[in-house]
Amino acid sequence: MLMIRAIIRPAKAHQVMQGLLDAGYPAVTKIPVVGRGKQRGLRVGDVVYDELPKEMLVMVVPDADKDFVLDAIMMNAKSDGEGKFGDGKIFVSKVEEVYTISTGKMENEPEIAESKEA
Repeated sequence: MLMIRAIIRPAKAHQVMQGLLDAGYPAVTKIPVVGRGKQRGLRVGDVVYDELPKEMLVMVVPDADKDFVLDAIMMNAKSDGEGKFGDGKIFVSKVEEVYTISTGKMENEPEIAESKEA
């Protein structure tokens, strides 16, 4: 299993979440975050905004679905055309174990794998 964390423009969050839902991935955690990228923020005249608002979407998916999910995120998060600075980043990392709190049981695959096929 993989954890995918996408940091995107707030204006694109709804579109990305809808794209994931349409693609069969309804389980997403959305967290408002602030930060800056390589450009060190945004300069408007003499003022530098170095804490820009973003949204972080977090999901866990089976390894085999990684490319499909990444494509869904990129297709919906990218600005018009070739994209722009500030469109965001996607981080992918291994998940060793997943537990359901209500049952205390470890899952082999996230629930999303079952709902995608249904």
